[in-house]
Amino acid sequence: MRRFEFAVDREHARAVNEIVADLRRLRVLALAAAGLFGVGTGYLIWLNHPWSYLLAVAFALGAATALFIGLWTPHRGRVDKLYTVGELVPAVVSETSDKATTLLALVDLAKPNSDGPRYALVTRTVRTLPGHHGRPGERVPAVTVRIDRAPTSMGDLRQTVSAIPIAWATRDLNIIERARKAIREVEWQLLTDNLELAAKVRRVDAKRLLLDPQQLPDELRSYAT
Repeated sequence: MRRFEFAVDREHARAVNEIVADLRRLRVLALAAAGLFGVGTGYLIWLNHPWSYLLAVAFALGAATALFIGLWTPHRGRVDKLYTVGELVPAVVSETSDKATTLLALVDLAKPNSDGPRYALVTRTVRTLPGHHGRPGERVPAVTVRIDRAPTSMGDLRQTVSAIPIAWATRDLNIIERARKAIREVEWQLLTDNLELAAKVRRVDAKRLLLDPQQLPDELRSYAT
């Protein structure tokens, strides 16, 4: 797995990293829900009816679940960790508008014990892209965010892999350029050649498009670099 080490600008990341912002909103909503469920539990117990006790148990479980999410979310959204554990991958601007930019990224869905890589195209729509011009075809180095929701590992592919720009974690244009150069030209070229597939990726339910290994360049058919 290709790592890219750099000093994360936490202040910058908190301001522009959309994953951090989304997790922050999730935490607020979860804690608010925990409070409401807690009040509801107390009220149902106060009613002192058989049916209210049954509902109180359900409300209490809801409060516990929401509280767990609210307390766990900050650990999930640590900016440094996102960029430390993620794999450096290429992404290319595929579409722009006044309000958002769509990135097409090349990611490896294979799990560590797999025989070889399984490349796929994924898209991400971002509201901000500092350090970039946002022109179609522009190269945007990114890191993967991997999520396996299943409690046990199933199959050889990860369920969900997304990509977040390096530019969400640093203001330093030299770092962005260094990350860009650390990605092989064959990967950038593969994305450039498949830009028209971004619209198709957005339409599929899985939000990813697996690439046929037999149609990949030789350099991408194994883990060797």
